[in-house]
Amino acid sequence: MLTAIIVEDLKDAMELLKSDIERQHPEIKILDTAKSVVDAAKTLRNNEPDILFLDIMLGDGTGFDILEIFPNLKSKIIFVTASDEYAIKAFKFAAIDYVLKPYTAEELSKAIERAKQHIQPSKERLDILKQTLNSPEKKPDKISLHTLDKIIIVNLDDIIRCESDSNNTMFHLKNDKKVFVTKTLKYFADLLKPYGFLRVHQSHLVNLQYISAFIKTDGGYLMLKNGKSVPVSVRKKSEVIEVLDQMHK
Repeated sequence: MLTAIIVEDLKDAMELLKSDIERQHPEIKILDTAKSVVDAAKTLRNNEPDILFLDIMLGDGTGFDILEIFPNLKSKIIFVTASDEYAIKAFKFAAIDYVLKPYTAEELSKAIERAKQHIQPSKERLDILKQTLNSPEKKPDKISLHTLDKIIIVNLDDIIRCESDSNNTMFHLKNDKKVFVTKTLKYFADLLKPYGFLRVHQSHLVNLQYISAFIKTDGGYLMLKNGKSVPVSVRKKSEVIEVLDQMHK
């Protein structure tokens, strides 16, 4: 039997989640519920559940306040958040799982399965999540990357380019470091586009600050500051020229 505590400030959302867990996951016993940071702090002092369902935005603070009060909490955390593009982006940058309200039964089940297998996210990943949520308009400093066997945190400014490898992505970093990530290039192209990264080819995403020149011969390609070259597809050529023109104005 697993135990759980739900922290959610909206009464209807709380009752829905509670009844969904009780109905679909009889292996989980709900010890208590809390609707605020203060409530949650009182509850968690007496009980440390196996799983903590944690809403981000609470009336008297955030879910992060609770994690700061209990820095050594061993509970597996399932973050529950409203459908907000900035929140989703923040979770992706931190490589932390979340359940999006309104969720389906399948999504809830998958989140519970992942929580059973995963340990608590590191403080550094939680910091990335918190900073990206708090300043959605600001370029994040770091991103968490899921490799086959671990999660690596890298500085955004250290990423020179990303290259597609089937349904995976190879990150090429400064100092010739490489990180193989089990997500598609499209996933990262969409995530990183607002922060100076440009998809220049079906297989290539480039950090604009590492481009030294666009060479028009041989079908068109980019010379990078590390001496490497990256092809530019025919349909991306005009967009690349336009972006580089804007940079040099």
